[in-house]
Amino acid sequence: MKLGDLDLMIREIKHEDYPVLEDFLYRGIYVPPGAEALPRSVIHKPEIYVYIDGFGEKSGDCGVVMESDGKAVGAAWARIIPAYGHIDDDTPELAVSVLPEYRGQGIGTTMLNRLFELLRKRGYKQTSLSVQKANPAARLYIRLGYKVLCENEEDWIMVRQL
Repeated sequence: MKLGDLDLMIREIKHEDYPVLEDFLYRGIYVPPGAEALPRSVIHKPEIYVYIDGFGEKSGDCGVVMESDGKAVGAAWARIIPAYGHIDDDTPELAVSVLPEYRGQGIGTTMLNRLFELLRKRGYKQTSLSVQKANPAARLYIRLGYKVLCENEEDWIMVRQL
Protein backbone atom coordinates (compact mmCIF):
# COMPACT_ATOMS: atom_id res chain seq x y z
CA MET A 1 0.00 0.00 0.00
CA LYS A 2 1.28 3.45 -0.86
CA LEU A 3 0.46 6.45 1.32
CA GLY A 4 2.13 9.60 0.01
CA ASP A 5 5.81 8.75 -0.31
CA LEU A 6 5.58 5.85 2.12
CA ASP A 7 5.41 2.18 1.26
CA LEU A 8 3.31 0.71 4.04
CA MET A 9 1.86 -2.62 4.97
CA ILE A 10 -1.02 -3.11 7.39
CA ARG A 11 -1.66 -6.45 9.01
CA GLU A 12 -3.23 -8.05 12.04
CA ILE A 13 -1.13 -7.92 15.16
CA LYS A 14 0.93 -11.01 15.88
CA HIS A 15 2.36 -12.41 19.10
CA GLU A 16 5.82 -11.12 18.10
CA ASP A 17 4.38 -7.57 18.06
CA TYR A 18 3.18 -7.58 21.65
CA PRO A 19 6.45 -6.19 23.08
CA VAL A 20 6.20 -3.04 20.89
CA LEU A 21 2.81 -2.27 22.42
CA GLU A 22 4.64 -0.82 25.46
CA ASP A 23 6.27 1.78 23.24
CA PHE A 24 3.05 2.56 21.41
CA LEU A 25 1.14 2.79 24.69
CA TYR A 26 3.66 5.33 26.00
CA ARG A 27 3.63 7.34 22.76
CA GLY A 28 -0.18 7.32 22.77
CA ILE A 29 -0.39 9.24 26.05
CA TYR A 30 -1.33 12.81 25.25
CA VAL A 31 0.99 15.48 26.63
CA PRO A 32 -0.28 19.04 26.07
CA PRO A 33 2.01 21.44 24.19
CA GLY A 34 4.53 23.00 26.55
CA ALA A 35 4.01 20.36 29.24
CA GLU A 36 6.90 18.24 30.42
CA ALA A 37 7.01 14.73 28.98
CA LEU A 38 5.87 12.04 31.39
CA PRO A 39 8.39 9.48 32.57
CA ARG A 40 8.21 6.25 30.62
CA SER A 41 7.42 4.44 33.89
CA VAL A 42 3.92 5.99 33.81
CA ILE A 43 2.74 3.13 31.60
CA HIS A 44 3.30 0.71 34.48
CA LYS A 45 0.53 2.29 36.55
CA PRO A 46 -2.22 -0.37 36.72
CA GLU A 47 -4.86 1.94 35.21
CA ILE A 48 -2.63 2.44 32.14
CA TYR A 49 -0.86 -0.91 31.87
CA VAL A 50 -4.25 -2.66 31.63
CA TYR A 51 -4.33 -1.58 27.97
CA ILE A 52 -1.51 -4.03 27.14
CA ASP A 53 -1.12 -6.32 30.16
CA GLY A 54 -1.36 -9.89 28.89
CA PHE A 55 -2.50 -8.70 25.47
CA GLY A 56 -3.48 -11.65 23.32
CA GLU A 57 -4.55 -13.80 26.25
CA LYS A 58 -8.18 -12.66 26.16
CA SER A 59 -10.42 -13.80 23.32
CA GLY A 60 -11.52 -10.22 22.60
CA ASP A 61 -7.99 -8.86 22.11
CA CYS A 62 -7.68 -7.59 18.56
CA GLY A 63 -5.28 -5.28 16.76
CA VAL A 64 -3.44 -4.15 13.68
CA VAL A 65 0.09 -2.94 13.01
CA MET A 66 1.28 -0.62 10.25
CA GLU A 67 4.79 -1.28 8.98
CA SER A 68 7.20 0.69 6.84
CA ASP A 69 10.25 -1.25 5.64
CA GLY A 70 9.59 -3.96 8.22
CA LYS A 71 9.41 -1.49 11.13
CA ALA A 72 6.21 -0.99 13.12
CA VAL A 73 5.26 2.68 12.74
CA GLY A 74 1.78 2.44 14.24
CA ALA A 75 -0.54 0.15 16.14
CA ALA A 76 -4.24 0.13 16.89
CA TRP A 77 -5.77 -2.37 19.27
CA ALA A 78 -8.93 -3.04 21.20
CA ARG A 79 -9.83 -5.14 24.20
CA ILE A 80 -12.49 -5.38 26.84
CA ILE A 81 -10.88 -3.99 29.97
CA PRO A 82 -11.85 -1.97 33.05
CA ALA A 83 -10.11 1.21 31.86
CA TYR A 84 -10.81 4.88 31.20
CA GLY A 85 -13.15 4.32 28.25
CA HIS A 86 -14.92 1.21 29.57
CA ILE A 87 -18.68 1.33 29.11
CA ASP A 88 -19.72 -2.33 29.40
CA ASP A 89 -18.42 -5.89 29.14
CA ASP A 90 -19.49 -6.22 25.49
CA THR A 91 -17.67 -3.19 24.13
CA PRO A 92 -13.95 -3.29 23.38
CA GLU A 93 -12.02 -0.16 24.22
CA LEU A 94 -9.75 1.15 21.53
CA ALA A 95 -6.15 2.42 21.71
CA VAL A 96 -4.11 3.77 18.81
CA SER A 97 -0.65 5.24 18.42
CA VAL A 98 1.54 6.32 15.52
CA LEU A 99 5.22 7.21 15.78
CA PRO A 100 5.55 11.02 15.80
CA GLU A 101 7.42 11.23 12.50
CA TYR A 102 4.60 9.32 10.77
CA ARG A 103 1.64 11.28 12.15
CA GLY A 104 -0.66 13.38 9.99
CA GLN A 105 -0.37 11.10 6.96
CA GLY A 106 -3.52 9.00 7.29
CA ILE A 107 -1.89 6.04 9.04
CA GLY A 108 -4.11 6.28 12.12
CA THR A 109 -7.25 6.50 10.00
CA THR A 110 -6.20 3.52 7.89
CA MET A 111 -5.41 1.40 10.95
CA LEU A 112 -8.65 2.29 12.71
CA ASN A 113 -10.77 1.47 9.68
CA ARG A 114 -9.07 -1.94 9.42
CA LEU A 115 -9.55 -2.50 13.15
CA PHE A 116 -13.25 -1.64 12.82
CA GLU A 117 -13.55 -4.33 10.11
CA LEU A 118 -11.89 -6.92 12.35
CA LEU A 119 -14.13 -6.03 15.29
CA ARG A 120 -17.26 -6.27 13.10
CA LYS A 121 -16.17 -9.70 11.86
CA ARG A 122 -15.81 -10.79 15.47
CA GLY A 123 -19.40 -9.76 16.14
CA TYR A 124 -18.86 -6.57 18.10
CA LYS A 125 -21.51 -3.88 17.69
CA GLN A 126 -19.52 -0.89 18.94
CA THR A 127 -16.22 0.29 20.33
CA SER A 128 -15.37 2.89 22.94
CA LEU A 129 -12.45 5.09 23.91
CA SER A 130 -11.43 7.83 26.26
CA VAL A 131 -9.71 10.96 24.95
CA GLN A 132 -8.69 14.27 26.42
CA LYS A 133 -10.71 17.04 24.81
CA ALA A 134 -7.51 18.97 24.03
CA ASN A 135 -5.93 16.02 22.23
CA PRO A 136 -5.85 16.61 18.44
CA ALA A 137 -6.76 12.92 18.02
CA ALA A 138 -10.25 13.77 19.31
CA ARG A 139 -10.96 15.38 15.91
CA LEU A 140 -9.93 12.14 14.19
CA TYR A 141 -12.31 10.12 16.35
CA ILE A 142 -15.19 12.50 15.62
CA ARG A 143 -14.40 12.34 11.88
CA LEU A 144 -14.50 8.52 12.09
CA GLY A 145 -17.96 8.56 13.64
CA TYR A 146 -17.36 8.49 17.38
CA LYS A 147 -19.98 10.25 19.49
CA VAL A 148 -19.54 11.62 23.00
CA LEU A 149 -21.26 9.35 25.50
CA CYS A 150 -20.21 11.24 28.62
CA GLU A 151 -17.66 13.80 29.66
CA ASN A 152 -15.95 15.52 32.50
CA GLU A 153 -13.96 18.75 32.53
CA GLU A 154 -11.00 17.29 30.61
CA ASP A 155 -12.08 14.04 28.93
CA TRP A 156 -14.68 12.47 26.70
CA ILE A 157 -15.76 8.86 26.69
CA MET A 158 -16.79 8.18 23.12
CA VAL A 159 -18.58 5.35 21.34
CA ARG A 160 -18.68 4.36 17.69
CA GLN A 161 -21.20 1.96 16.21
CA LEU A 162 -19.63 -0.69 14.01
